[in-house]
Amino acid sequence: MKISVPKEIKNHEYRVGLVPHAVAELTHQGHQVFVETQAGAEIGFSDQDYIDAGATILATAEETFDAGEMIVKVKEPQLHECARLKPSQTLFTYLHLAADKPQAEALMASGATCIAYETVTEAAGGLPLLRPMSEVAGRISVHVGATYLHKAFGGRGVLLGGVPGVAPAKVVIIGGGVSGINAAQMAVGLHADVTLFDISGAKLIEIDQLFHGRVKTAYSSKGALAEAIRDADLVIGAVLIPGAAAPKLVTRDMLKTMKQGAVLVDIAIDQGGCFETSHPTTHQDPIYLVDGIVHYCVANMPGAVARTSTLALNNATLPFVLKMARMGVSAALAADPHLRNGLNVANGKITYQAVAEALHLPFAA
Repeated sequence: MKISVPKEIKNHEYRVGLVPHAVAELTHQGHQVFVETQAGAEIGFSDQDYIDAGATILATAEETFDAGEMIVKVKEPQLHECARLKPSQTLFTYLHLAADKPQAEALMASGATCIAYETVTEAAGGLPLLRPMSEVAGRISVHVGATYLHKAFGGRGVLLGGVPGVAPAKVVIIGGGVSGINAAQMAVGLHADVTLFDISGAKLIEIDQLFHGRVKTAYSSKGALAEAIRDADLVIGAVLIPGAAAPKLVTRDMLKTMKQGAVLVDIAIDQGGCFETSHPTTHQDPIYLVDGIVHYCVANMPGAVARTSTLALNNATLPFVLKMARMGVSAALAADPHLRNGLNVANGKITYQAVAEALHLPFAA
């Protein structure tokens, strides 16, 4: 199979769809890999590294898109990239379509087969291609939250872990999935006062046992959450409904009750965000204030640590790339129901029900 890896073009996005060791595995098995020049340069992977792995370097994005039967990316294609796709091609990347109707319609118009990392499943019930980035985003959320609590950024001027004689910051984490657990690990490690909310009793028991009581757990009712938000210094939104838009769990009215300079970090912003006042930001301009509350809503948070994120993502995606390259995309989708769950767009139609419902578009099974 011919596989193309274009350079990512979102603001401060330095990750790359395939690293050289992944390319070497593909070329060793007889596949052709085309990589846009400098696609991995910002994270230490030179064109020569890719050439040594057996790739062909192409000079432009246009050439790179045109060369491949499968396009392997990291972030969702921008609209002009969608226009480069052909019905004969397969796109394998993060899509997050439930919050992006223009992209969904552009992918439908392309006729391409579009498989979203974030909805591929596994036998144990998890999301194996979302997990590594959720781990990274969860950990980053505490780093950036601690930073933007600094007074110079409009924060409360609170040290997350406090010091002897001074109480630590109160951290509220909404969602006990992979991102939420990783955020809790980092916040506990920095000696913050951590409360985690979830709607699953089993998940709350699991978290209590995992942290040996060092994380307070609470059922995510509207009243309990509103009460916790009032006292919080840092609130991390880590809610995920696979493929669907995130629910708005922190309202503008709740915001008015919060301490001035408190920080909200919305990990769910790729799916529309779980705070009513959230809108996507970039690494170049990451924060804004609403009613004196600092909002961090960067839509590609793991891109901040692009080398770590790329290596972690490739570990997860490469087996699926190898399977599709070996079997052909249609045969691989037919043989693997978990990969089939990643299919979001095909033959000009939305093929993932939660996306169709979120965008009010027809669903094709």
